[in-house]
Amino acid sequence: MLGVALLLVGGAAAGCGGRATTHHKPGTSHEQATGSVGTLLDAQDPTGHRLREVPARGAPEVRLSARPDSEDGWNLQLTVQNFRFTPDSTGGAALPGAGHAHLELDGRKLARLYSPWFHLPAAQVPEGAHTLTVRLYADDHTAWAVGGKAIEGTLRLTASAATPGQAGHSHPPASAPSAPSPSQAAADRTVTLTVRDGKVSPAPGRTELRRGERIALRVTSDRADTLHVHGYDEELALPAGQEATLVLTADRTGLFEVETHESRLVLTQLLVR
Repeated sequence: MLGVALLLVGGAAAGCGGRATTHHKPGTSHEQATGSVGTLLDAQDPTGHRLREVPARGAPEVRLSARPDSEDGWNLQLTVQNFRFTPDSTGGAALPGAGHAHLELDGRKLARLYSPWFHLPAAQVPEGAHTLTVRLYADDHTAWAVGGKAIEGTLRLTASAATPGQAGHSHPPASAPSAPSPSQAAADRTVTLTVRDGKVSPAPGRTELRRGERIALRVTSDRADTLHVHGYDEELALPAGQEATLVLTADRTGLFEVETHESRLVLTQLLVR
């Protein structure tokens, strides 16, 4: 069952970027507040990113809609105006009407979005009523703002036992890792990483893969977080103190970062040839 409500600010064209590449040095946090677009404010959005104020006329806009997926969860669509997704320049200076978005569930960040579409698995949404929020950011990770308020869209989402992919069983917590399947065990490469006290061990480096190889990322974090593989839109919940494993097939060539959302650390880089 799905309830929808939503809104925000207005103008002209949408677009989406190409593949995502590295955007800051391994082991460092995001760089912020570069570029001369708009006015950089001291105020911050709820996640601690500084606001970048632009005039209301011609400002970026975003609306969020959702439809149940026939197999699992929901397919979310961001309808944007005066804004384009630019994954290839993330981490660079702020450019007019460009950047990426963050998706939050009840104020908790779920993902960074580099395109208008995102699949939200049912397992990440506990039963009940929730609020989804999408917020627009510049390439330097400052939040686009009008009138001292971050540009965002909201959506009311209600999950029930009848939600596709949820019928007949209870909802696991969003942070609960799934047990590796037999197919996940058959990885060509395995990278084991530990995050403790804001540091990555072994030190972040570069893992080279041939296109089509499967890599297993085994990560243990001392705090709850979310792992994200840029360019593949793959994410994995990292429960505090427990090892979690993500296995993916390197079917896209390029340089891709593996990072954590909350601590904003680069764990490794995948170089796929």
